[in-house]
Amino acid sequence: MELQHVGIGGAGFSITQVQNRRIRSLKQIHSQDFSLRESTQPIYRQILNELREAILQGKYAAGERLPSEADLVGRFTTSRLTVQRALKELQHEGLIERRAGSGTYVRHVDQTKCFVFGLLIPGLGETEIFEPICQGVARATAAAGHSLLWGDTTQNSSNKDQQTKELCDYYLARKVSGIFFAPLELSPTKDDVNHRVVEALEKANIPIVLLDRCLYQYPRRSRFDLVGIDNRRAGFLVTEHLLRHGCQRLIFLAAPNSAATVDSRIQGFQDAVDAFAIAGGAKRIHIGSADDADGIKAMLGRLTPDGIVCANDITAARLMQTLERLDVKVPQQIRIIGIDDVRYGGLLAVPLTTLHQPCRELGEVAVAAMLQRIAAPDMPTRDILLDCKLVIRRSCGTHADARHG
Repeated sequence: MELQHVGIGGAGFSITQVQNRRIRSLKQIHSQDFSLRESTQPIYRQILNELREAILQGKYAAGERLPSEADLVGRFTTSRLTVQRALKELQHEGLIERRAGSGTYVRHVDQTKCFVFGLLIPGLGETEIFEPICQGVARATAAAGHSLLWGDTTQNSSNKDQQTKELCDYYLARKVSGIFFAPLELSPTKDDVNHRVVEALEKANIPIVLLDRCLYQYPRRSRFDLVGIDNRRAGFLVTEHLLRHGCQRLIFLAAPNSAATVDSRIQGFQDAVDAFAIAGGAKRIHIGSADDADGIKAMLGRLTPDGIVCANDITAARLMQTLERLDVKVPQQIRIIGIDDVRYGGLLAVPLTTLHQPCRELGEVAVAAMLQRIAAPDMPTRDILLDCKLVIRRSCGTHADARHG
């Protein structure tokens, strides 16, 4: 993969263009032994992910024949209909082609139909989940014979709103084929900026796939496909974990002007509190900075929590630092849980229990959604939600090290 860094004068961000890469041929792949990972995902999606991974890694060359349906049925120990469903999705993604009476083959890229996509992610360098999402997008676009432009708006984060508009204008000038957009958050003017961006892209007839979050708070819904996780379920799962292990006075902590994903996680928190018949759930939401020691101290005195559900891992990490300054011990006095599973979560002084987002897979699925949208622009708008899993570490107080430490 060749990377070309292009500076945009005065805009305060850099653009990286990911060039096309050739899929390597590994003829011995036919002897490879596939196995399904333990997962709560449907079996067809597990098969889809395994085969997509093999194609994107170049283990099947362009034009190479995939194993037969019967072979895949045997390898994955499932039905032919399940295998066919996975192959149909790969075909929609543009990775394979099916030839009647011959079999299934990795698709040759028609260089006359190559697309150039843009990544529009305000604060790309500040929100760690987007780095692996971008890697997934880049790898999938390159493997399918397309190119990707992506920029960073964090060099002058105080003017992120303006930089987001400028990056949008840059993509419009380049006449990109589609935009992967994570709407701006943590800004008082985020809604206005986001609407201006999508209006400009729609006016130019540029398809949009939303990453991670919608433009609007639930139950409103935008007109664009969205790839992410079920944030309401995520909020429920992390809250349920603390409740099942004895917490009775939980608080949900989030920063002001957060994205719509946080509203969904709050609703999941309240669902879990209601399910466990804990009184006062709706009143136990604290919107404020995790770095504000005075505000956190006042909140602790007023609500006396025994556990805090954080909107995301960065909030949890900052809260832990604040609690340390206040001489409040985690998890002995207060249990903490986050959402995202960023890389540093396991490296904190008290390793963080969290919900893992499949970020790289989110990026790959977003590319598939974009290609499907380009091929069928009138199909219904979709929410494509990937599964998450709980990662238990010491901060929740249920890990063996926490119980015996």
